Amino acid sequence: MAYQIKIPSCVYGGEGCVDNIKNIIEKENAKKLIVFTDKGIRGAGLLDILTKVLDEAKTEYKVIDDLTAEPAYQDVERVIKEAEDYSGDLIIGIGGGSVMDAAKLCSVLKGADYTVRDLLKDPTLARKQVKTVMIPTTCGTGSEATCNAIVAIPEEESKQGIVNDSMIPDYVILDSQMIRKLPKSIVAATGVDALAHVVECYTSKKATPFSDTYATAGAKLIFHNIREAYNNPDNMEAKSSMLLGAFYGGVAITGSGTTAVHALSYPLGGKYHIAHGVSNAILFAHVMEYNKEACKDRLAQLCDAVFPEQNKSSVDEKADYMIQQIADIVKVTDIPTDLNQFGVKMEDLDFLVDAGSKQTRLLVNNMRELSLEDIRTIYLKVLK
Repeated sequence: MAYQIKIPSCVYGGEGCVDNIKNIIEKENAKKLIVFTDKGIRGAGLLDILTKVLDEAKTEYKVIDDLTAEPAYQDVERVIKEAEDYSGDLIIGIGGGSVMDAAKLCSVLKGADYTVRDLLKDPTLARKQVKTVMIPTTCGTGSEATCNAIVAIPEEESKQGIVNDSMIPDYVILDSQMIRKLPKSIVAATGVDALAHVVECYTSKKATPFSDTYATAGAKLIFHNIREAYNNPDNMEAKSSMLLGAFYGGVAITGSGTTAVHALSYPLGGKYHIAHGVSNAILFAHVMEYNKEACKDRLAQLCDAVFPEQNKSSVDEKADYMIQQIADIVKVTDIPTDLNQFGVKMEDLDFLVDAGSKQTRLLVNNMRELSLEDIRTIYLKVLK
């Protein structure tokens, strides 16, 4: 089997590494920057950390901060139109997954003759127009490493990923000061999202030795640090490990791909606007339990790497242990696991089954095939 992996060409890590923006600007001879963020990042003072460096570098920049959470493709087209009138020659995304995805889409759409809607129909059209720098402010989405951008499609009440190698960021800045004051609920939701990335990529049909390397490294960091990062917000060592683990998870996605957890979570975000990490957390253990018979060997291998103290257990026991750890992390981090809390009713089941079954880009990666009845059974477990 031939395989490959594509990763950002330059990655900076460590507290204070945002200062490297000056080096990037000089290297790229950038005169005007477009900065994508949101009101929450601006309000938390994180944008100020970046703009202070930009002001010191005496660089012109335009800030676009009116992006909605979990944006629809129309929202993305609106903010990209705002960027279109500005002659920026470097794009920075500072924020969570939605912000970085919008920045990545702008990097292939600015000045191009195709739209976001066109890319939803044919993602191969995308070509990089402007280079990008990604600065994640959560410890979970992995968007800073991937060639994916996820947008909601309101008319279909679902979400879809646009995937093209041109969207892999050129530079990444993993500065732990960006997550120092991250609210506990965001540590939980984005952290479990990152955990889903590494576990799903490791148990994906498309897993390769490259993606396994990053998924394993990410799994070690996330499994062993997420509880501490959540329970003790001042533990910057745990938070820094989560930031790095999330990046590794993003790299694993680019080499492999997520599976049914993400596939079935998309309708929950698209129709009910449940945060992406939360919708993954709700389904995570249930999907892995369903998948177990097809991927227990892989789960056992991951268990050996992450929890070597379990090495005397059987393959089944190791697989069960991993699923138990996932369920425990979701419980410890206080993520709701009942869809009723989000206004999802039993009469919505047919919609969920239909919309989930259409996420074929991810379902084809799942080691165990899901029939419509299987999908129904999984959703029923969280519709109490």
